[in-house]
Amino acid sequence: MKSSAFLKSGSLLLIVFFFFITCSQQLWARDYYQLKIYTLKDKNQESMVENYLKNAWLPALHRAGVKEVGVFKPLQDDTETGKKIIVFIPLKKLNQLEKIESKLNDDMAYQKEGSEYIDAKWDNPPYQRIESVILKAFSHMPSYGVPSHSTPKSDRVYELRSYEGPTEKYYRKKVEMFNEGGEVDLFDRLDFQALFYAEVVSGSDMPNLMYVTTFSDMKSHDEHWNTFRNHPEWKVMSGLEKYKNTVSGSTIQLLHPTDYSDL
Repeated sequence: MKSSAFLKSGSLLLIVFFFFITCSQQLWARDYYQLKIYTLKDKNQESMVENYLKNAWLPALHRAGVKEVGVFKPLQDDTETGKKIIVFIPLKKLNQLEKIESKLNDDMAYQKEGSEYIDAKWDNPPYQRIESVILKAFSHMPSYGVPSHSTPKSDRVYELRSYEGPTEKYYRKKVEMFNEGGEVDLFDRLDFQALFYAEVVSGSDMPNLMYVTTFSDMKSHDEHWNTFRNHPEWKVMSGLEKYKNTVSGSTIQLLHPTDYSDL
């Protein structure tokens, strides 16, 4: 009897242990993201890519299990307007990319709806180039966020920033500044409604991190950044010796979500 009770007790402990391990893995898991950046030469290419994304690719991704995808374009007064379309794809694991491609190849509705883009001729391509950036979410925001703005999508401002480090060591210090240093927490408290903060795993400007903060309109964008720049916590944080010289270059792009974007 004692032996049986001991075995039952041991089995219970094993179940609890594996449950704890599983929960811990889920708790500490960090999303991956893909940014696909289309470079376009004219209105014809812009129209072809948009028709493809809206009517074929996005519905197919939903069928493949990716429920929320962001599609963004530069603001109307930007010189890049009509020349770029940026797509944000959230992933739980990197191998989802391969699985998605396989599902698209087997999706007959996708093949039919996207035929103009998929079967485009060599002398009439739908884009000039596609850049793919792979990212891993920061530990202090391990999953992407869904902004709650009520303004029309055409009014919303999504700010994509890329911060490059002079070396890997300095870059890691900038990542630390966002996480343990408190920069993400300060953005959250000031209601920047971030879409994501992430480390670039593979891209053209490494070592670099990227993040997107969102605003209801340009007035809100300007007000939020003025508050952030003048905040006493930011002034203390940015003045710390350990975080100096961690950014050697930066790129800022102001975007708005398309009318068919999920995010």
